[in-house]
Amino acid sequence: MPDYKVVHGTKVQNFASDPPAPFTGQVWYNSTSATAKYFFLDPGSWSTGVDLNTARQTAASGTRGAALAFGGTAAPKNQTELWNGTNWTEVNNLGSGRYSLGGVGTQTASLAFGGRVDPPFTANTEIWNGTNWTEVNNLNTAKRALGGAGTTTAALAFGGTNPSTPQILNETETWNGTNWTEVNNLNTARRTVTGNGTNTASLAFGGHSGTAILTITELYNGTNWTELNDLNTAREAMGASGTSTAALGIFGNGPDSYTTKTELWNGTNWTEVADLSTAGRGIGGTGPNNTSALAVGRGIPAARAATEEWNKGPQTITFTDA
Repeated sequence: MPDYKVVHGTKVQNFASDPPAPFTGQVWYNSTSATAKYFFLDPGSWSTGVDLNTARQTAASGTRGAALAFGGTAAPKNQTELWNGTNWTEVNNLGSGRYSLGGVGTQTASLAFGGRVDPPFTANTEIWNGTNWTEVNNLNTAKRALGGAGTTTAALAFGGTNPSTPQILNETETWNGTNWTEVNNLNTARRTVTGNGTNTASLAFGGHSGTAILTITELYNGTNWTELNDLNTAREAMGASGTSTAALGIFGNGPDSYTTKTELWNGTNWTEVADLSTAGRGIGGTGPNNTSALAVGRGIPAARAATEEWNKGPQTITFTDA
């Protein structure tokens, strides 16, 4: 039987803390906790939950057990629904019905920005306080099909499209709880881009350049965007959960078809994992990491109310002395 060094090209290493992006099959010793650890990728799975009350493409925020779904299409919608881990309940509506909007935050503190209210595109921003939506200061540029990351007091909005020239945007704006400010642009302009993380550590992945669906992944560090390793499958209008070092990219549509594929990000690479049950695009994806996520709603090819829950993914086993 080959030993660990033969297989992985290195001996078991000592670390003062766990490595931020361990590879599948890696073993290491944490000298701070005096434990040996082993990392592996549980395939994970999606399970079916209770449907939304209103079928639609939707934005989402929160966690697998406590989420918010708001806005959507077909036809601009202002419905807001609250998920308690078991059922969806209709609560107070957005101030303006819209779709292809950005959304970030938690079940009790969310931010909704941009989107489309047929026919114009909007720069409107609204804050959810757990009971009501309140209009606050607008984005600098009206847009839809944009990505977002962060919280109600520290958010990021990037990419998208609007009717002016250029129609496909690389603009990035940061929100400080009061105003939006333009900062350094994405390297690749795109619409229907997906994002997650914080306003100082955010991923942007997939999307459409106007001529092609993309696999490109970029990382924002609070100042600049840097290109990282690509998705395995080009697609747009995906859902997402997680952070810049532990994320899920949830289906969307590729150049030729709608897909059920899910990809897992470990901080370095994307790996294909278990599929969703129903293909589509315009899903609301949310969750704190790549081991626990919620996928809700669908847009094209038909509005759907489906809810699916993601369990497991990367797993670490810890060995201690008896």
